[in-house]
Amino acid sequence: MAAQTYTNPVYPDYFADPFVWQHQGVYYAIGTGPAEAAGQVEDRHQRRVFPLLRSHDLIRWEFAGNALQRPDPALGDNFWAPEVAYCDGTFYLYYSVGHEDKRHQLRVATSSNPLGPYQDAGQPLVDPEACAFAIDPSPFQDDDGQWYLFYAQDFLDTEDGVRAGTALVVDRLISMTQLAGEAKVVLRARQDWQRFLADRPMYGGIYDWHTLEGPCVRKYGGQYYCFYSGGRWETDSYGVDYGVAEQVMGPYSDVGNAAGPRVLRSVPGSVLGPGHNSIAVSPDGQADYIVYHAWDTKMEARRMCIDLLHWTPDGPRCQGPTWTPQSL
Repeated sequence: MAAQTYTNPVYPDYFADPFVWQHQGVYYAIGTGPAEAAGQVEDRHQRRVFPLLRSHDLIRWEFAGNALQRPDPALGDNFWAPEVAYCDGTFYLYYSVGHEDKRHQLRVATSSNPLGPYQDAGQPLVDPEACAFAIDPSPFQDDDGQWYLFYAQDFLDTEDGVRAGTALVVDRLISMTQLAGEAKVVLRARQDWQRFLADRPMYGGIYDWHTLEGPCVRKYGGQYYCFYSGGRWETDSYGVDYGVAEQVMGPYSDVGNAAGPRVLRSVPGSVLGPGHNSIAVSPDGQADYIVYHAWDTKMEARRMCIDLLHWTPDGPRCQGPTWTPQSL
């Protein structure tokens, strides 16, 4: 059979923070749509949040409705970065909701169908009073069946060379809707390319703010790789790097990225700000593909792209971002 070809983006409409999973031979994708990103959910979707896509080959996608029954509007109008886990016959949709970039909380919703509707479980995963800004929840199941949740939250300290800003943590799920409350730091920003904004007013102070977000964990060769996006999502500094650990709870190290993100980075004049990835297995089960969003050169929309992920002796690398025809 001749190889199929595709050209990025693989879906023409706005579809940021793409998370792809496979269930019973069908690929599903869920992401942040334009209304969710702009805080206009009530105007655009009324009762349902987060666009869903469906595919049989990873490259041809169709819109399949919206996933989440909107929870209490008082929680906010910005809904970001959903991901889905399947456990014991139930689909769990993890997401954040809040008001612009000031207060965001992590929540989970459930459904018996991959396309929903998903019903919110009724309580936050992390206490909003103890953690005012938590985003980008990413569930991961280890080989022994135990589930964990990786996510991003804000830090203000700058000891031992770390930078103030948003960074990554992990906690164990004692059930699919409850965390153990024993979060550990996964990675903190340490590099200039991870800067989000200098002199940013935050929490009553002014900070040189750095950002690590969009965690995605994959176990390979007995090690845990936590992919993440660093920098500012609206600029060409944004890209995908990773940390590696011997244990799922860490410690993780991303040493070696001083020159910039090692997995995906902007290609001036062609692709801007590739990031917030998930990982999907090819239809034949033989290859890993990194699924991410990227801006067009006019920065009109973030759209879903895929590219082959290579596991090299130096760590994971990607042949992308690509914008010309590729073989699947």
